Amino acid sequence: MNRRELILGGVAAGTLRAQGRKGMPALKITKVEAFIVRTPNDGKASREIVKMSPVGAMTGGVGLWNRLDHMSPTRITGYQQGVLVKITTDQGLVGWGECHAPSTPRVHQAIVQDLLAPVLLGQDARNVEVLWEKMYATERTRGYSNGFYTEAIAGADIALWDLLGKSLGVPVYQLLGGKYRDTAATYTGIGGDIVANAQKAVAEGFQVVKMGLSKGPGTNDIARVRTVAAAIVGKGQVMVDSLGAYKLGEAQHVGAQLDEIPNLAWWEDALAPEDTAGYPTLSAQMKTPVVAGEMLSNRFQLRDLLTHKSVDIINPDVCRAGGITECKRLAALADLFGVLWSPHVSMGTVVYMAASIHLAVSTPNFVIMEGGGAHLGPLGNRLLVEPLEYKPGSARVPERPGLGLEFNEAELKKIIATS
Repeated sequence: MNRRELILGGVAAGTLRAQGRKGMPALKITKVEAFIVRTPNDGKASREIVKMSPVGAMTGGVGLWNRLDHMSPTRITGYQQGVLVKITTDQGLVGWGECHAPSTPRVHQAIVQDLLAPVLLGQDARNVEVLWEKMYATERTRGYSNGFYTEAIAGADIALWDLLGKSLGVPVYQLLGGKYRDTAATYTGIGGDIVANAQKAVAEGFQVVKMGLSKGPGTNDIARVRTVAAAIVGKGQVMVDSLGAYKLGEAQHVGAQLDEIPNLAWWEDALAPEDTAGYPTLSAQMKTPVVAGEMLSNRFQLRDLLTHKSVDIINPDVCRAGGITECKRLAALADLFGVLWSPHVSMGTVVYMAASIHLAVSTPNFVIMEGGGAHLGPLGNRLLVEPLEYKPGSARVPERPGLGLEFNEAELKKIIATS
């Protein structure tokens, strides 16, 4: 292998040698597919496993806390599901992406196959950002700018980045400008016996754990946070996540108490995502970093959040917020305002994880990402020929082309749902 081949990678060098001065040929998109994945894959339809609070349900708290429950999301207890997007080119190259789709994956599947596929078929897959803008613009004047729509776009976009990396023989992070670090710091969530589990996580190697704070029915549980924080003080930090449970006045009262905890890392989603007027007031009061962003889907929403100095850290989700293309922009926009960013990694497969790691290592204002032990679960490394390299507290970016993933076809087939 000569120096040019070493720099470009074997695949890219071979292609360029063959083409000479003509350069690399177009990667014509010939097929766009979307597969619902589910575990356990027991034949049930999505509508059979989705659970939600009944209409009119109250929070069940004490006094003014007993009010209409407006923040409890749908749940699929005991199941995990999502949508994988597969894009194929006329050279036989395949790229994989993923849509965040925990509740109604057939919606995402339909958007990909019925709306995005006609946009992409016949196009040059190398034009990743061009195709992102076209996909987004297709329904822009109809008011679609988030939710199912940008989640579907995310799946296609991630697949295109995977394709581009594979075609050039380089990892995605290299396409994004290179890596600032080899590994991404990760945190893990804790539940059950939260004190014991926090201590166990820190002993294993995590420096940060995350727990819920008044998310759903219940009352102010600051005492729980204090107990966990005290159990790991000097060894680790605690994050709290409220899933939008508080009104501004309540959040200000609780925030003053959180500020007294020396090893509190951040307070996530204290207010409802629509309360854009409340966040600047809360953030100005708090010493503890205020975090929001997983519920946002594009740079226009984030622009307003940052302009009003609403948060100290953003945590957008690559499989929700339009994929790698848009999340790279979100990270850059946050950096402009001196704000850190942390990839939110929700329920999903190793594609979700890998895309987040590539973004994390290639952005200067990255601080930590959601990690935990998802790679050990049924949608994790068991799906791959070569596993993602995780250890408690960190994840190493793959050096293989594209996202660095090769599916074990037999294992993948087990989780593809038919309904």
